[in-house]
Amino acid sequence: MERTRVLFLCVHNSARSQMAEGLLRSMAGNAVEVRSAGLEAGTLRPEAIKVMGELGLDISRQRSKSVEELAGETFEIVVTTCDEAKDACPYFPGAAMTLHWDLPDPAAVLGDEDARLAAFRDIRDELWSHIAELARMIERSYSVASRKR
Repeated sequence: MERTRVLFLCVHNSARSQMAEGLLRSMAGNAVEVRSAGLEAGTLRPEAIKVMGELGLDISRQRSKSVEELAGETFEIVVTTCDEAKDACPYFPGAAMTLHWDLPDPAAVLGDEDARLAAFRDIRDELWSHIAELARMIERSYSVASRKR
């Protein structure tokens, strides 16, 4: 069974898109092949790793990558997680659906560790809501395609 290919895009691929990748992989399992990238590669934020770990999800093996690394790949669903990524998003032929979730960058929050972690948790939880709906939609499509075989 062919899996739905999903791409999450943000500016540096350091937090929002990385968390989204981990969440969707966890929720949709075999129904998806999920990737994330940034307009430019950054560094996976330790705060993102920590707050995802609080849910029992290990994203520490994911790596930040530039969207240029994915040139020529096809994705059925492309999701931008900020306005800057949406405005600069390259065209992905074959994308049946593009979604845009304008989420604030938790990496931009200044303050002590508690303040930064709180910002990352807020974005993680907001992503959870969006991705739960996306995962349900993908699972329905995956189940229908499986029954047709």
